[in-house]
Amino acid sequence: MTELEQQILDIIQDGFPIVERPYAVLADMLNREAVLQHADDAQHLHTTEQLVFDVVESLRSSGVIRRLGGVYDTKRLGLVSRLCAGKVPSVATGATDDSALEQFAAAVMEIPAITHNYVRSHQYNVWFTVIAESELALQAVIDKLCGETALHDVHSMPARKMFKINTVMSRRSRTSAKQGEPSASAMNSVSSANALNVSALSVSDRTRIRLLSGDLPHSLTPFNELFADVISGTKSLEDLLQDACSDLTSRRMRRFGAVLRHQDAGFPCNAMVCFDVADGSAAGAVLAANPHVSHCYERPPFEGFPYNVYAMFHASTNEELLRFVNEAVAALGNPQFAVLHSVRELKKTSYKYF
Repeated sequence: MTELEQQILDIIQDGFPIVERPYAVLADMLNREAVLQHADDAQHLHTTEQLVFDVVESLRSSGVIRRLGGVYDTKRLGLVSRLCAGKVPSVATGATDDSALEQFAAAVMEIPAITHNYVRSHQYNVWFTVIAESELALQAVIDKLCGETALHDVHSMPARKMFKINTVMSRRSRTSAKQGEPSASAMNSVSSANALNVSALSVSDRTRIRLLSGDLPHSLTPFNELFADVISGTKSLEDLLQDACSDLTSRRMRRFGAVLRHQDAGFPCNAMVCFDVADGSAAGAVLAANPHVSHCYERPPFEGFPYNVYAMFHASTNEELLRFVNEAVAALGNPQFAVLHSVRELKKTSYKYF
């Protein structure tokens, strides 16, 4: 990856400008940064709107950028989300073949409520996320899977506390503030007080959220095209962009930007590391400050799995990953922990709202 590609990725993961000509704004940001750093690279000093657009389009077509759009807080939209762990017979767990696992994977692909699905290196070998409009609807998804596949011994775990989510993965250091990313204290609680009643959302809200949580059109003026069918005498493009920015400031939207395929962005090795700690909040604060951790939650332990703090680690090599994990374990006072490597990605999509 070139220096310019990395610079652009560092910005647009959480700071893609919500303006009519976002690539022109990005070009101006890069040129101002180059002047401040006294860069002698002419390319960086004369970055154009078209060049930034071409770089982003290349990263999208190559698969480094999986999606360019909004990441909404499902709870603040009145929805229910759970991380689920279960068991499906596979060769790794002693079965003669992986037919049951393949059947499970195929079934999950047909369920829009399940957005992520992984095989991990543990006796609880399948881990998936479910988003639904109610607890009953969510449980119905799990029951359906158990009834139609070999999935069993399923545990559904809510996030008791959320310490870090969807942060920028970068191979360069950044000191600038991150658009839309709450502070650790602001993200510490996931109380229902933050939730909205879905019925309280207007038709305009639902339309905007549905459009922004998709993939931006491939255009120098992507928001013009995105909102082309909803711009009217009562809602101008400026109004819609302001509403989108309000989604960020209200934290209804966590961030707006590039959602990466970490494996293609220079972080092919990752693992979910689970810790058994007495003070989940203290451990969460330490892990949230770790640049190699992208997500960190406190969740309830269950029988056979005593861990209550979960963190996703990313690295360029397995050796680097092991070092990052060992350093984190030491920083937490050497608690009991388990490393669940991502053996296989079965599904990774974004939830389609409304």
